[in-house]
Amino acid sequence: MSRSREFEIDNQLDVLVAPMERHRKRCHPRAVTSVAGPIEERSSPIPDRRASRHRPGARASDGSRRSRRLRSGMPNAYTLADFDYALPTELIAQSPAPSRSGSRLLHVAGLNLTDLRFTDLPALLQPGDLLVFNDTRVIHARIRGRKPTGGDVEILVERITGPTRAVVQLKASHPPRPGGAIELADGARAVVESRDERFFDVRFEGIDDLHRWLELHGAVPLPPYISHAPNAADADRYQTVYARTPGAVAAPTAGLHFDEALFDALARRGVERAFVTLHVGAGTFAPVQVEDITLHRMHSERYSIPPATAAAIATTRKRGGLVVAVGTTSLRALEAASAKGTVQAGASETSLFVTPGYRFRVVDRLLTNFHLPKSTLLMLVSAFGGYVPIRAAYSHAIAQRYRFMSYGDAMLLERENG
Repeated sequence: MSRSREFEIDNQLDVLVAPMERHRKRCHPRAVTSVAGPIEERSSPIPDRRASRHRPGARASDGSRRSRRLRSGMPNAYTLADFDYALPTELIAQSPAPSRSGSRLLHVAGLNLTDLRFTDLPALLQPGDLLVFNDTRVIHARIRGRKPTGGDVEILVERITGPTRAVVQLKASHPPRPGGAIELADGARAVVESRDERFFDVRFEGIDDLHRWLELHGAVPLPPYISHAPNAADADRYQTVYARTPGAVAAPTAGLHFDEALFDALARRGVERAFVTLHVGAGTFAPVQVEDITLHRMHSERYSIPPATAAAIATTRKRGGLVVAVGTTSLRALEAASAKGTVQAGASETSLFVTPGYRFRVVDRLLTNFHLPKSTLLMLVSAFGGYVPIRAAYSHAIAQRYRFMSYGDAMLLERENG
């Protein structure tokens, strides 16, 4: 087991701390708590997982008090600027680690931060805990074509809606209007049927099965912050080893760290597995463009919860185990499916936007990668782990040269009380 050590936030990273302090002063002008200073070393890298979270009469944190305030109807005091930070471009991973489980893992339990390897994950879990994975499979969603006039067009499939139909995004100097056609490989064509803002409803001609055609002629839809063209290695590594259900245009990246050897270690530990499916859309990279984050509208994504997964979560709860979401997509699926209080099996769609103040119903711990500044994913993890702890964790990760984004390192987050 890697060591737990003291950590003092790097004072040179003021750009990270400033938004946090600005928000703290705005919302809690009399607060005297500061994250700038040494944090006592824990006697164990694994905290008491259940007692403090569910102890009757436990003192609420600032985050949980804020949660009650938001649930009572008071406005969200956070703005987009509160989720900004300076990310050195060289820390954005352009390729995966040599082995899937060879990445680093930062354990975040409030302000207690522990530097680990991803292979240390089984020791952080207990027998009877449940890991919930998203088994969506990334399709070769990026295709290139030409307009009859000769102009290049890049198509990014957002959602396949039928054997020969899809909702797509188009990148061209002048996107085709309804009725316009795009010439594709192997004599196929894409005909624009309609447009809804940045999405186009497209009918494909000369194609019998769009899924099969994309596997032959499409490319892996690497995120825009990865600079190289997709290659054969990306076709393997930008896909989880347990991917089953085709439909995603972005990988559930927290799952990319798992390999069979790690699954064997988790099984020996007595940790159980369950699966959901949420097809990640291209909107996961859509920037938030309004300073008042309550005005942002999330894209909708399809998800399904198998009956076996709903039953596994209920069983885990009864025996006192913890539910650990592998990735923000698994978390969003589980929380969306629990609107009635418990996780309901079935298929639906969700546009759930999780920001600080959200009351989590299902997930106890979250495994996730490091996310872009001002992104909805950074807002989600700030809601889960606590705004101040996440600011501290990101400051630490930058100082310690962790690798960020899809091909980067991971964090295991303890849920903030509340």
